[in-house]
Amino acid sequence: MTATGLSRAALADLTRVTQALEMLAPRWSVWTLMTLSDQPMRYTEIKPRLALLADSQLSVRLKRLAADGLVDRDALSVHNVTYRLTDRGQALAPVLSALATWGDTRLEKRKVPSRTIPGMWEPERIPAAQNAEDTLALITARHTAAVMWLLQAAGTSTATDLAQGLPGPLTAGRLYPVLSQLVDDGLAERSGSRGYCLTAHGRSLAPVYRCLSAWAAGRPASAARKHPIWSAAEAEREEMVRPPSPRRPVPLAGVSIPAPALSAVSGPGSPKWRPGDLFSHGAPAPLAGAGAMGGRAR
Repeated sequence: MTATGLSRAALADLTRVTQALEMLAPRWSVWTLMTLSDQPMRYTEIKPRLALLADSQLSVRLKRLAADGLVDRDALSVHNVTYRLTDRGQALAPVLSALATWGDTRLEKRKVPSRTIPGMWEPERIPAAQNAEDTLALITARHTAAVMWLLQAAGTSTATDLAQGLPGPLTAGRLYPVLSQLVDDGLAERSGSRGYCLTAHGRSLAPVYRCLSAWAAGRPASAARKHPIWSAAEAEREEMVRPPSPRRPVPLAGVSIPAPALSAVSGPGSPKWRPGDLFSHGAPAPLAGAGAMGGRAR
């Protein structure tokens, strides 16, 4: 590995991770996968749990997930069709959990009236699937994952050096918008006159990238702690001194949904999400305004 570039093995790893992110990125994919995490369901059972989706949206999402090998469609008869996660889809549980946990602990929340103590305020409670989708919104833009991997490997780098570290023809000018967005989102910061480096929040995405790397390579979740770039030991040391949460950088995909707290935690197991952890059938809350520091608002 050079000062800014990645080894061939790391580039292959990054390519697999980028492809995995592209599978998960489309809106409602995570919600659908989490809905099916506990048991097979018929379409009529899935639809009420994803009531905000039109029939055409849910059908397209199920077909896409089936084409990606994450969902199986079992047609027992014309009127008896069930959907279930494939083994590959079930193996995504640690990835979804890591995404949801990062969003729950790292992304800024509004204060809402306490449900139990009159006159008190507490952070808003966000569904696990929405936390995961908000995290994905930060890291699935074109070249974002690659730039973050290069910055993690190099420590500090210029846009010119980053462009040279990526395969294919890519100029520094095309990377500046990516770097600017990472800075606005609080995942990177300027270092010196032209250099950039990841912030503690950017480096804290290590568990997400490790889980994605293990899943994309077909390795067991227990192998996620070992990674040549996103070291578990380094991330654990940084967790001992966590900086204040960044301004909310991610756009809510259409609505803001109040829901019970996240119950699943990241780890090598296969967590299950209760319906109450994922869904709320109340009226959608209004979008929160953008933070004072700019950037996108949840």
